[in-house]
Amino acid sequence: MLGTIVNTAAILTGSLAGSLLKKGIKPQYQDALFTAMGLAATGLGINAVVQNMPNSAFPVLFIASLAAGSLLGTILDLDGRFQRLTTRFGSSELGKGLSTAILLFCIGTLSILGPIQSAVQGDNTYLFTNAALDLVTSMVLASTYGTGIAMAAGVLFLWQGSIYLCAGALSVFLTPELLCEISIVGGFLIASSGLSILKVKDCKTLNMLPSLLVPVLWFVLRGALLG
Repeated sequence: MLGTIVNTAAILTGSLAGSLLKKGIKPQYQDALFTAMGLAATGLGINAVVQNMPNSAFPVLFIASLAAGSLLGTILDLDGRFQRLTTRFGSSELGKGLSTAILLFCIGTLSILGPIQSAVQGDNTYLFTNAALDLVTSMVLASTYGTGIAMAAGVLFLWQGSIYLCAGALSVFLTPELLCEISIVGGFLIASSGLSILKVKDCKTLNMLPSLLVPVLWFVLRGALLG
């Protein structure tokens, strides 16, 4: 768990440092940071899609995943519930920033494979690398949205901790093919989060989170049928 603890601490440190910077930033400069974060998230999401799409063995799966997942999330009103919760801790914009942070920190190869490599091989290289990236990202996010971004550290700890504890089973189940499909869907979610920050379109990204489960269910069903 050392790698996960370091990763969590990096986000907390970055969030604290960024929130201190935010206090001295004028409103027009904060607007510039909002735009920069929106563009960055959109670009990162598009990059994840472009990189993984050519390797997909099921080119239509991401469409079915986004459609089914978005429908389920809308029925459950995940975005609305999350926004109401975050407004208790900060501005109405915090929900968008925090949802973006959670996606950036948790939905990525390093954050998924890192805990497995740590548990199975005792190698924290992926997690230490992820910690360095998250330190910078959390600092920028917190300088835009404030200390509330630190709440993403708790989500990351639970996420990576769960993967660490289940590493034995997951190391067999998380094939490159499945990770590819998850990365494609995750890329769309990160890009949609960026569009929401830019106020191009309020995609209600959190309502789309169940989309990440559809590829998992597809591979489980496919394995059961073929096995």
